[in-house]
Amino acid sequence: MPADRPVPGSAAAAGAAGDAAPGPGPGPGPGRPHVLVLGGTTEARRLAEALTARPATPYRVTTSLAGRVSAPVLPPGETRIGGFGGPTGLAAWITAHGVTHLVDATHPFAERMSFNAAGAAALSGVPLLALRRPGWTPGPGDDWHFADSLAEAAALLPSLGSRVFLTTGRMGLHSFAHLTEPWFLVRSVDPPDAPAPPQLEVLLARGPFTLDDERDLLARHRVDLLVTKDSGGSATAPKLAAAREAGIPVLVVRRPPVPEGHPSAASVAEALSWLDYDLPG
Repeated sequence: MPADRPVPGSAAAAGAAGDAAPGPGPGPGPGRPHVLVLGGTTEARRLAEALTARPATPYRVTTSLAGRVSAPVLPPGETRIGGFGGPTGLAAWITAHGVTHLVDATHPFAERMSFNAAGAAALSGVPLLALRRPGWTPGPGDDWHFADSLAEAAALLPSLGSRVFLTTGRMGLHSFAHLTEPWFLVRSVDPPDAPAPPQLEVLLARGPFTLDDERDLLARHRVDLLVTKDSGGSATAPKLAAAREAGIPVLVVRRPPVPEGHPSAASVAEALSWLDYDLPG
């Protein structure tokens, strides 16, 4: 199976694969195809569900989770939790467990894991697919402002609002810890760690959240600015619609660079087409 074959409906990127070592490894051995999904996203779960729900699925499916959530909702199939130890460790795991297909379905802002996946694919000779949901785009009535990093977002924030719904994830809260004047609302599955802004209210909750949920939250807390990463997808999009309706500006952190030289899919359906390319029949 050529690692650079196109995905139906999308184009493979050109260029080198991040920090990958030169030249492929020996490649996967014979046997039942084994898909390793680097997960933690809705798309990763749906891919595992689609593969395991088939009446006679030809695949063994393992989903890897980073372990940043204390009680994650586990997808069907096999699951492993924790890091691999960089691209070399991931390549070793791939080889030891007979992985034949690697799918990077991590969060669009998990750039380190994506580059590790590219490096591991080059070392092991296993083909890699990046399953990346499309980013969001502003529409009529949106008041969006953009930043290239959390640090830049923190610098722009005081000029845009004073009561902030911060939805960039608890792991990046330290980037805003020096802002003493704005009031922050953070919603998270697990409590955030220090450092954090001094004026902070934390809501412990697990999504998805409806448009009515987000309307109520913005009104109840008198939010005048929404800060978010360009995560894309529909699961967390209602907050954008609620901000638009309320006339609240949105500060959007752009996505980081990703490895090049591997095919990508924008949907689970495209990923399934890529995986089925090799199967006889």
